[in-house]
Amino acid sequence: MGTFTLVITIRGVEGLPQITAGDDLASLIMHACTLNDGDVLVITSKIVSKAEDRLLPALDRTDAITSEAKRLVARRGRTSIVETRHGFIMAAAGVDMSDVPFGYAALLPVDPDASARLVRAAIAKALGITIGVIITDTFGRAWRDGLVDMAIGAAGIQVLNDFRGEVDLAGNKLEATVMATVDELAAASELVRQKLTQSPLAIITGVSHFVTSDDGPGVQALVRQSKDDWFRLGHREAITTRRTIRSFTEQPISDEVLEIALSAAITAPAPHHSHPLRFIRLKDSRIALLDRMTEAWRADLVRSGFQGDALAKRLNRGRILYEAPEVILPFVSLEDAHHYGDHRDNSERDMFMISGGAGVENFLLALHGEGVGSAWISSTIFCSPIVRETLGISEQWQPLGAIAIGYSSVTPAEREVLSHQEFFTTR
Repeated sequence: MGTFTLVITIRGVEGLPQITAGDDLASLIMHACTLNDGDVLVITSKIVSKAEDRLLPALDRTDAITSEAKRLVARRGRTSIVETRHGFIMAAAGVDMSDVPFGYAALLPVDPDASARLVRAAIAKALGITIGVIITDTFGRAWRDGLVDMAIGAAGIQVLNDFRGEVDLAGNKLEATVMATVDELAAASELVRQKLTQSPLAIITGVSHFVTSDDGPGVQALVRQSKDDWFRLGHREAITTRRTIRSFTEQPISDEVLEIALSAAITAPAPHHSHPLRFIRLKDSRIALLDRMTEAWRADLVRSGFQGDALAKRLNRGRILYEAPEVILPFVSLEDAHHYGDHRDNSERDMFMISGGAGVENFLLALHGEGVGSAWISSTIFCSPIVRETLGISEQWQPLGAIAIGYSSVTPAEREVLSHQEFFTTR
C-alpha cells in the first residue's frame, strides 16, 4: 500500500481596514488578499458582526446576553454559560467587548451560515472561483482549560467527515467516528490569527477536497439537539431551572427516560434502611381511574359551594392528567414502618411521607435533566380509597399525587429569584 502525504498551508491576511457597519466585507477581503480556486477562507466572527451592525453599547451587555440566550446552562458568579439562539453552548452568548470600540460590545452574527454564504457568493461572482468559507468564534471546552476557535458559520465546505462503516489499518470497522472537519480547520487557522494580532482572516490551501460546489448545510449540521445532549444543564441549574409544565407536545416519552427518573427517585433517603417508594405507570386503567377521581372531586367541590362556570373551571384543571403523554402515580409504602401503639405511630408515618416527597422531587429533577417536563398534581391524595380500589393495591400504599409527564410545548418563564434569608434563621 502506498503512502499519502497531505500538505496544508495556512497563512494569515493583514492589511484589512477597520470594519464598520454596512461595509462590503467580501469586497474588502478580495482587495486584501489573493484567493484561488479550492481555497478555504476563514473569517473571525468579530468583523462579520461589525459589518452587519451587531455592536451595541456595553452598558446593555447583561441585557444583550439575556436576549441572545435561548436558555441558561450554568452560571458561576458573573459568568453565564448559555445556549444561544443558534444552538451554540458558550460563555456570555458570544457577547464580546474585545477588538471593538471602547464602550461597545459585539454580538454574534444573526445567522452565521447565511453570512458565510453571502461572502462566498460575492467572491464566486467577482472572481469566478469556488472556495469554502468558515466563520469562527472562540469557545471553551468541557473538562479542559484553554480556548480554541470553532466554526459558527460555513458555506461550500464539508463540515463533517463521516468514517462510519470504513475499516481502519488494523481491520476494525469504525462505528462512531465522525470528524468535525470544519472545526479542525477553524482551530488550525487561529494559529495565524492570534488574538493580539491584526489578522482577522486566514487562507487555507491544500484542502480543496473538502470544498464543495454547493453551499452545503453549514455549521447547523453540527449542532447537537437537546434531546441528544448528555450534559444539558449544570448541576445547580438542573435544580433551580425546573418548572411545573402543564402543556405538552404529543412526542412520546421513551421507557429509557422513565427508567432514568425512577432510578433517581429510589435513591432518596428513607427510614430504617427501607425502600418505601412505589410507582404505577397508568395505561389501561388511566381513564377509568381519572373518571372516578373527577366525579369524587366534583362532589367535593359542590359541597364546597362551587357551581356553574366556577365548577367547570376547577374541574378543567384536571384535564392535564387525561392529556399528558404519560402519567406516573407515586406512592410510599408503610409496610416497614415501626408500630408503637402510641403517638409515635404518627411520627413514623410522617417520616415515610417525607421520604416519599424526597423521592418525588428526585423523579421530577431527573426528568428535567433529560429535557422532559412534568407537573406534580396532588389529586390522588384526596381520594386514596378510590385509587386503591381501582388499581387493586394495598392499604399500606399512601398516594403521593400524580405526575403528568411530557415534552413542553411552551418555553416556561424564569423562576422568580427568592432570597433564602426569607426562609432561614439561626437560633
